[in-house]
Amino acid sequence: MAYVQRDPAFLDGRAEKPLGELFSDLAREVAALVQGEIALARVELTEKASRVGKDVGFLAAGALVAYAGFLVLLGGIVLTLALLIPLWISALAVGVVVLATGGVLVQRALGDLRRAELAPRRTMETLRDDVEWAKEQAR
Repeated sequence: MAYVQRDPAFLDGRAEKPLGELFSDLAREVAALVQGEIALARVELTEKASRVGKDVGFLAAGALVAYAGFLVLLGGIVLTLALLIPLWISALAVGVVVLATGGVLVQRALGDLRRAELAPRRTMETLRDDVEWAKEQAR
């Protein structure tokens, strides 16, 4: 009895399908894959936007409360300094210190927001994998 070597594609049924049907299957699978990637991107971006939105909300609320207390303290500092130097000089000195401090805090917050990664990294990685898979399937 002669040994017949079979093609692996024959074993999974691909050899029996016409070329048009194979391309139709590929198009259907690619469409489903793209829809899945879009859904993944939507979920990932929603999670990140929600997290950043919550952080920004807490930042704003904390800043407003701190601002009210800070104004009261600044008034007290200006009035205390006014006992030693003229009122306008004490107000100017306190204003310069407050502006410098505020500038440093704003720069720090902007740096943190810039470092927040908002791009859907997982989706981009899986899209690259999907493109490679589609290329292999088309061969």
